[in-house]
This record gives sequence, structure tokens and C-alpha cells, in this order.
Amino acid sequence: MSGAATTAGSQASPTQAANPWLIALVVSLATFMEVLDTTIANVALRYISGGLAVSADEASWVVTTYLVSNAIILVASSFIAKRYGRRRFYLLCLATFTIASILCGMAWNLESLLIFRMIQGFAGGGMVPISQSILADSFPPEKRGQGFALFGVAVVVAPVIGPTLGGYLSDNFSWHWCFLINGPVGLFAFALVYMLVKEPDSLKRERAEMRRAGIRIDIVGFLLVATFLGALEVVLDRGQIEDWLDSNFIVVTIAICILALAAAIPWLMTKSNPIIDIHLLASRQFGSCFIVMLATGAILIATTQFVPEVLQQNFGYTATWAGLALSPGGLMAMVMMFVSGRLSARIQPKYLIAIGTAIIAAAMWDMTRIHADLNFGFFVWSRIFLGLGLPLIFIPITSASYDGLRPDQTDQASALINAARNTGGSIGVSIASNVLAHREQWHQSRLVESVVPPDPAYQQTLQTATQHFIDRGLPMADAQTQATAWIAGQVQTQASYLAYIDVFHTLMLISLCLIPLALILRNIDLKQGGGGSGHG
Repeated sequence: MSGAATTAGSQASPTQAANPWLIALVVSLATFMEVLDTTIANVALRYISGGLAVSADEASWVVTTYLVSNAIILVASSFIAKRYGRRRFYLLCLATFTIASILCGMAWNLESLLIFRMIQGFAGGGMVPISQSILADSFPPEKRGQGFALFGVAVVVAPVIGPTLGGYLSDNFSWHWCFLINGPVGLFAFALVYMLVKEPDSLKRERAEMRRAGIRIDIVGFLLVATFLGALEVVLDRGQIEDWLDSNFIVVTIAICILALAAAIPWLMTKSNPIIDIHLLASRQFGSCFIVMLATGAILIATTQFVPEVLQQNFGYTATWAGLALSPGGLMAMVMMFVSGRLSARIQPKYLIAIGTAIIAAAMWDMTRIHADLNFGFFVWSRIFLGLGLPLIFIPITSASYDGLRPDQTDQASALINAARNTGGSIGVSIASNVLAHREQWHQSRLVESVVPPDPAYQQTLQTATQHFIDRGLPMADAQTQATAWIAGQVQTQASYLAYIDVFHTLMLISLCLIPLALILRNIDLKQGGGGSGHG
């Protein structure tokens, strides 16, 4: 989950007339739908490729366009909500997301699908941080941890459900249903939000003051930050596919990314009303939480993508069964979210975050035991192990990241934490993809050094395999060819296993680095849900 935009003590009591748990359920449903779409299309890409008669490389832009547009709108969502109305903006995003989802399912070619997918990403990116602000206003400070536990279920479980649901719909129906399924859910959520969610009086007064003062959006800052985030997402998502610096496209995109960042920093530091308060990221408390969320997003999304991948490629699972291996971990995360919500009211966030990252590191180490004889249960229990640790980060980081912020900073902090989760996911997938590709080549070259004709073990294996194929009715020449190909395949498979082990080792090291970062966080006032008056 990303952090919840608590009002830092500015509103000591709920501002909604409806039951806060009902509001939490409604906004969590909308968030679940949005986060689900970050992973549901991944397993459907080969179906999209075949259905629209495009290459797999072209079809992968379906994921990239969503991530880029999602990241871009996050930085502007808090200002738009304040200036034009949180409820109004949320309903607009929810309606646009629902319509764009239906249009994605009805797309007639790749170009139309990418346009609708981009619109879907813009609308979805605006929903998540506003959902958190709505929740913060619906619960009193002492109960926000429990309220955000429900929201955290949506953020953690949705990426896990995505591959399972996407694989099932694509295998049994059509890839179109990966998007069309959002239609009825979106309409239901829109109706409930319209009836239940009200605009707090404090926000109405703030909006009136902004209008009187003539405060407008920082267009230059938004364009610079949007260019930086958009270029960064493209580089991370396409770098491995385009062969990094050997591609002129990637080199130009990296240059644009660096230039946009170099121009954005001085602009944001000197602007009176910047699109992003860069001083937040420079503070010890919020800056540390930002990095922790960045790394947690990397681990969550990377494992969600690569565990189903290894199950399909190396173990022969279907997309549906590969997704099902993750599902029990999602159920564990769901239970632990509520446990974490209760613990966060009694234990300092920094200790819960440190324990959570240690459990995740242990889960990644457990995954390094991967080999060809593993059964379905190994992956189920490994994911359950991971689901035990993730909620111990997501809920406490809400309290820790908003400690010491002024009330006017919380919406922006929510957007930044969400951007950290999304960008971290792209970084994690990019790191894992590069480790997998380069280490697989390295392991294969080392293994091939041992597979040489003069080697007695190689000759014995070749003879055994040749005899096996002769027994199956093949002539000697064909049997030797098949035996040689079989040995080459075994080398390739072994190199693949070793490369995946290196991926999980890398994610384990990232997790371990978060422990000292968590322990340097300040203690917070647990009774106020992390609210404070000063800026940390």
C-alpha cells in the first residue's frame, strides 16, 4: 500500500456521515480495480499479440503506456483535488477509468488500445492517493491503522490476483475480458461513492481560499516532473527489450530523463507553490519512508511477475495455475493486514517495518532453493512467507511517513508515496530482468565449459541419452542428434534456474538494506496515528 494521507491531526474526528467501514470498503474496491490493472494484462500479452496481429514487443506497450500515464498524473492529483474538489475529481477519475476500461476491451487495433490504456492510466493514477485522503477523513486518528488495513489489502492482493485472473480469462474466454470486467465493478463503485462520500467542510474552505488567492497549478513543474517520470518509466520498462545503450531510442530517453530532472530540482526548490514539495524528500523521516516504499514496491511487483514466469517457463504450468500459486500468499497478506493494523496502534512503526523487511529477506532467501524437482506446495508456502512480511511494512509506513507533516502537506505526501510504489515496481522488474538475462548468459557459458566431447561424463550422458532415443524407435543418427539437443536443453534449463536464484539473492539483499533504514525513523505518537505539527 502506499501511505495514507492522514490529516496529521487536523481533523480529529470523521467528516463523513456514512459508516467509515462502508466508505473504506467502497474506495478499496475502486483502488483494487485500479491496482489490478497494473498486472492483469501481463499474462494476456501473447493473446493480445495474436488477436491484434502485432508482435510481442509491440503488445508490451500495453503495459508500458499504463505505467507511464499512471506515474505522470500522480504528481498533480493532490493539487487538482484541492483546487477543484476531492469528491468531484475522484468521481471523474472513477468514471473515466471505467469507460476507458470498456473501450480497451472493445479496441479494434493496437493504436486504439494504447490510447484507451493511456486514458485508463491517467484516471487510475488520480484515484489511489485520493482514496487514501478520503479514508483519513472517515476514521478518527486512533482507528486509521485498521481502516488502512482494508485499503492495504487492495494494494497488496490486487497485483497477486492480477496474473491469476488475467490468465484464467485469457485461457478460457478472451483477453478482452481482462478490461471489460472493470465495467460493472466501476459502475457499482461509482454509485456507492456518489451516495456515501461527502466533501469535508475544511476542504471546501481551502478551495475557496485558493480561488480567492488565484493559486493555479505549477504547469512548468508538472511538465518537468511528468517528463522525468514518464521517461524513467519508459527506460525501466523498455531498456532490457531495446538492449539498453545499444539502442538510440533508450539513449535519447535517458538524456531527456536526466535533463528534466536537472531542470526540475532548482525550479521546485524556488517556486512558492510547487507541484511537488521537494523538501519532503529531503527530510529524514519522509525521505526514508519514500525509499522503503520504493524498495518494497520493487520486491512486490518483481516477485509477482517473475514467480509466475518461472512456473510457466521451467515447470510447465498454465497461466491460471501459475497465478494460483500466488493466491494463498494473497490470503495471508489479507489476514496480516488487519493484524498489522492492530499492531501499529501499539508498536512503533520502525520496529514493525524492520521485522517485515527481515521476513521478506528470509522469504527471498527461501526462494534461492529453487530446483527442477520442486512441487506446487513449495511456491505456495514461499508466497505465504512473503505475505507474512509485506503487511508489516505497508500499514506502519503510513503512520511513519506522515509523522510531523503539516495538514497541507499530506495529500502531496500521499501522491509521492504512491509514486514511490509504482516507480519502485518498475525499478524492481527492470533490475530482475537484467540480472536474469546477464546471469543466465554467464551461467550458460560456465556450464558449457564442462560439456565438451573429451569429457568422460559428457560421453557417458550422450551414450545414455542416445540409447534412450534408439529405444524409442529412432535411427542412430537421429538419436544422436536428439541426445545432443537434449543435453543442450538441460544446460539451458540449469542456467535458467541459477539465474533465477541470482534474482532472488538480489531481492534478498535489497530487503536487508531496508532494515537499518527503518530503524533510523523517529518514534511517533501512536495515539494520534502519526499526526504531528512540525515538519520532520
